[in-house]
Amino acid sequence: MAFQPPKSDSELLAPVPKTPGKRRIAVVTGSRAEFGLLKPVIAAIGQEPSLQFSIVVAGSHLLAPANTHMDVRSAFRVGAVVQMQLPGEHTRIEDAEAAGRGISRFARTFYKMNADGVLVLGDRIEAFAAASAASIGGVPLAHIHGGDRAEGVADEAMRHAISKLAHIHFAATKTSAERLIKMGEQPATVHNVGSPAIDGLAAINPLNDEEARAVGDPDIVILHHPCGQTDAEESAQAQSVVDYAAATAKRILVLAPNFDPGREAVLSVLRAAVASHGWHFMDHLPREVFVGLLKRLAFRAGLLIGNSSAGLIEAAAINCRAVNVGPRQAGRETPASVISVPRPSVSAIAEAIAAHRLPATPEHPYGDGHAGPRIARLLAEINFDDPALIRKRCAY
Repeated sequence: MAFQPPKSDSELLAPVPKTPGKRRIAVVTGSRAEFGLLKPVIAAIGQEPSLQFSIVVAGSHLLAPANTHMDVRSAFRVGAVVQMQLPGEHTRIEDAEAAGRGISRFARTFYKMNADGVLVLGDRIEAFAAASAASIGGVPLAHIHGGDRAEGVADEAMRHAISKLAHIHFAATKTSAERLIKMGEQPATVHNVGSPAIDGLAAINPLNDEEARAVGDPDIVILHHPCGQTDAEESAQAQSVVDYAAATAKRILVLAPNFDPGREAVLSVLRAAVASHGWHFMDHLPREVFVGLLKRLAFRAGLLIGNSSAGLIEAAAINCRAVNVGPRQAGRETPASVISVPRPSVSAIAEAIAAHRLPATPEHPYGDGHAGPRIARLLAEINFDDPALIRKRCAY
């Protein structure tokens, strides 16, 4: 579904009327991964008597072939759609152009929906564009997972830029909360709530045999994204992952990379390996299926390999072995279940896996699985009408 801009400026003069006694929170989701984290937050907002959510679907959700906006629509009513990226455009300069389109369209959307506040998560360009529109437009902005470190493509700079635009901070770890305060954010605005990625994991069952067969019943899942390097470097790192997997002679499921610059270089390597070895390939797995698959992998001593944050957060929480290759997650807090291979090669990956031992009890820094209700409760309690809330100043 493509974004349809207002036909005339007169549409901007007629915001949606507010519901008496309800604070309207515009929740922005731009990608499949971040929506999985936002689901428990949105559900918790819906349970707060003084809050209501309006979901804004944007960014890579709207791109084929995955069209993951359908996952959002199947779970919640969508309030607005903001198209940013265009099909086939994945370079850094095209991302910059997409961010510009997003700022303009988010500004119109927030005004039209009469948002009392805006909630974003993470570090992608969709969150940055929405954060820019809200902060410049004078709408209180709340940010989940600020203060983290992870290199990614432009992730490190983008995440911290969003933090400096935000008025309310929902940090995922104690260290991230401390980092936000060191960045000059007012301590009273920084709340260590944990990561919503942990919420609801216990309620998801491992895939049964029939469900697993539908996704190739893998022993190894490859989830490898681009990380802002040259095409040659992206291809080489992806090649080391698929070469290691091929050498194991096990069943492999390959998941498509996200829509960041360098996607085509990674995807071409993955597709070639799928064609050569007859592996299973899927553009997208719904979060419940993905987590259920991780639980099955954990039970069967399987492996998640690549460079997704899911290896460091969700997989770690359920004690599923994960191999994190290359620099994409550099700086992120890493639980003991994660096997780090900064300079990946087949031999380096194999040696790191052979030397690794899973902890008997999974330990991770990302909270206790109740981030969603904490975030919703704080959104209900914070005084959004206080002029000091949106008057940013550096606290050091």
